[in-house]
Amino acid sequence: MRIAFFGLQFYERYLNSYQLMISKLEEADCELWFNDDFYQKIIKQIKFTHKAKIYHSRGDLKPMPDTFISLGGDGTFLDTITLVGDSNIPILGINMGRLGFLSSVSHHEVEQAIEALLSSNYILDKRSLLSLHTDNDLFGELNFALNELTIQKKDNLSMIVVHVYIDDQFLNSYWSDGLLISTPTGSTAYGLSVGGPIVVPGSENFVISPIAPHNLTVRPIVIPNGSTIKLKVQGRSSSFLVGLDSRFETIDSSIELVVERSKFYINMIQIGNRSFYDTIREKLNWGLDIRN
Repeated sequence: MRIAFFGLQFYERYLNSYQLMISKLEEADCELWFNDDFYQKIIKQIKFTHKAKIYHSRGDLKPMPDTFISLGGDGTFLDTITLVGDSNIPILGINMGRLGFLSSVSHHEVEQAIEALLSSNYILDKRSLLSLHTDNDLFGELNFALNELTIQKKDNLSMIVVHVYIDDQFLNSYWSDGLLISTPTGSTAYGLSVGGPIVVPGSENFVISPIAPHNLTVRPIVIPNGSTIKLKVQGRSSSFLVGLDSRFETIDSSIELVVERSKFYINMIQIGNRSFYDTIREKLNWGLDIRN
């Protein structure tokens, strides 16, 4: 089995978890690949019995791995998706960071997770993405997002106006600090912090949410993700920020943004019987009496 790791930071306090994971995979005669930056951080900390392979970009991964393992928080997981793209390679997210909605496997569960991976004793959680189309090919091949598209003002001078059309029908002109279009997966990310609803994965929806709207009666709206959304941005500033997950580019008011459901899905490996409801209940501390 060919396994590719992607990590950004090395957490020394989890050294035993890293070593256990790599040792078990080597014992199973897996071929291990590491992104170069992360490998340089662990090479003096981890004992290898086989020579690992190094990659700098997706183009170095030939042939492509059977599985990606993301080591970190949700931000690391989102960066891993840019390597996986439309390849359908499943991703196992091991949480070495903080909250971990996407990287839902705790470092305490590393041994169980690796055993499940080696025995194919897991389920694939298929997650939809959104894609962005512009005449100037703004994000190139990375024109997709698992969580959200964001439009934001680039300075602190004044609000911006985002004109939104759904299937060529006018929805609204949002006077605000910005606008989010979230997938169900992204509903527990930025969308949650601006007052949007939590949407269960598989719901096949988009959520359009204003960021700090001028009119407080303007609320998030849920639409089918089979819709085509067109966006035009105006404001006193000459430039604005557009983001796909953690990647940002600058546009001006001449650029029209077209958002649709992506043609491919991301396969997230789920270990054990943990459901989405278990995850949000645990991560958001639902049902706990804070007085205790």
